[in-house]
Amino acid sequence: MRYRTGFVVFPDQPETSLLDDVCPFEAPRLIPHPSGRPWVVGSWEADEVRQAAAGPVRVVVIGVCPVTTARLTELCLRVRTLSDVDALARELPGSHHLLAAVDGSVRVQGSHSGLRQVFHTRLGDLTVAADRADALASMTGAGVDERTLAARVVCGGMLPPPLADRSLWSGVATVPHDHCLVLEPHRAREERWWQAPEPALSLPEGAAKLRTALVTAVDGRQTNGEPLGADLSGGMDSTSLCFLAARHTPDLSTFRWAEADAGNDDTYFAAEAARSLPGAHHLVVGQHELPPVFADPQAPADTERPYLYTRTLKRMRYSAHLLSEHGVRWHLAGHGADELFSRFPGYLHRLARRRPLTAVRHLRGHRALQRWPWTETLTQLVRGGGVPGWWDAQADRLTQPPPSRRAPSLGWGLTALRAPVWATGQAVDAARQALRETAEYAEPFARDRGQHQFLAALRTTAPAYRQLSRLFETAGVRLHLPYLDDRVVEAALAVRLHERVTPWRYKPLLAASMRGLVPDVVLNRTTKGDFSADLRAGRRRNLSALLDVFSDSLLADMGMIDVDALRSHLLTPHADSSRDIGVEQLLGCETWVRVARQLPVHRGRQ
Repeated sequence: MRYRTGFVVFPDQPETSLLDDVCPFEAPRLIPHPSGRPWVVGSWEADEVRQAAAGPVRVVVIGVCPVTTARLTELCLRVRTLSDVDALARELPGSHHLLAAVDGSVRVQGSHSGLRQVFHTRLGDLTVAADRADALASMTGAGVDERTLAARVVCGGMLPPPLADRSLWSGVATVPHDHCLVLEPHRAREERWWQAPEPALSLPEGAAKLRTALVTAVDGRQTNGEPLGADLSGGMDSTSLCFLAARHTPDLSTFRWAEADAGNDDTYFAAEAARSLPGAHHLVVGQHELPPVFADPQAPADTERPYLYTRTLKRMRYSAHLLSEHGVRWHLAGHGADELFSRFPGYLHRLARRRPLTAVRHLRGHRALQRWPWTETLTQLVRGGGVPGWWDAQADRLTQPPPSRRAPSLGWGLTALRAPVWATGQAVDAARQALRETAEYAEPFARDRGQHQFLAALRTTAPAYRQLSRLFETAGVRLHLPYLDDRVVEAALAVRLHERVTPWRYKPLLAASMRGLVPDVVLNRTTKGDFSADLRAGRRRNLSALLDVFSDSLLADMGMIDVDALRSHLLTPHADSSRDIGVEQLLGCETWVRVARQLPVHRGRQ
């Protein structure tokens, strides 16, 4: 197997001339160092690459970056050292990888949302980097890191970064999202270059900046005259992108799944939005046409890492091919907006110390809305401690009963980590050790717990959205996620948290930024579509197939899960969907490790 997309970055060393046939990509392209040696080797669309040079400085941008070569060259002229690339990176819109070469040293970085990541490993005497971990694993013959896999099996898909970022391939390291990788002649190092903005802007100020960032993000998705598609679920996130795109796109095609639950009001809001887009073509896929949830549960997503959203994997593949059949080659989706604009409650911890009266009002509002228990809420509110302490506490409590479902999460994590009933003692021990190791180096992503929670949410799910983009690529459709552009993320994070998050309004920052562009009926919406009916129906229909997958479980052979306990869990009626989500994420680990164990090795003349 060779990969359709991706790239490898080599340092400017004589040894790289021996690695020209090691690249595991289809029809690879080459960008050389000034010396002529291989620098970047991989597969990409021609319009996804921008290059510029100024004297000894070379800059390459791979991904979405709506700047001209002339503008990139102008920015390149300001670079004298690798540290100067910080300023250049802050000027570039879009979502991309940025590579720079200065005087024989190379800098590689991705996006701080986590959508674009950088990995590195040793290949002979050299450190090489890539945009996907499985590519490096195939080049080195790396095996599965069973301790990291155990942490995912035990803690589930909501395992937060930095542990969630740890590569599941032995010897392959992940560069933190706010760091860059520097490759020098005889060493490699990671350096932090980005910090989250201090949330200091008022809601009106922040809404204006967010609107500008979103307009730039959507307008910068050039379709080369090809039809543009966009999700139109009826939710505020995707609907906003539809109206942004419709400003300049006369042949917009919107897309949505019909709901299984008649009580899901997405239908109403999508219809209201569609009436305000009379020039668009609206494609609605009925439930009878969609593959059910959990269809073909044995199918893997790809070899980079376990996929978080296995229950809808076949639906997504079906949707991508359907869009392609309708001529859509570029498609906008609202993934990432929930992570930017949802009501993560961690902001209350700092707010209580800085603006206690405001914090009391917010606390009362949240309790009225979600019925938080007073005792647990106040306990968390007064609890101090840093990020390392949070990780140690999760290790200590890994086998304890989970906290009340109504208890808020006011600490450094989005949810408590608890071992499921099917995890073996061996897996729990390995996961606990991984949690304690993480406590030794984990740092806050921002000073405010709320800001930290937003970034943790982004960095937990963005890699899964990267995998989703690859699913669409196999159907010939480019999936674009404007909410995960760096400038959009920064604009959202710059707003005061108690104005960005309130118990009285739904996604107030996004609503304020889109006022006058998106119909008020959508922006004033206070509900979120519920798809539990889809989940229940799909689970019932595919229960036998799920049982079959785990009846011959590789994770069980590795000593990580108890199949009898899992089978009992699957056959037990559930009060809500939370336990199904746990099974879904376990399924991602099972299907991944099966293909990972068979990863072909592409070795050159080392």
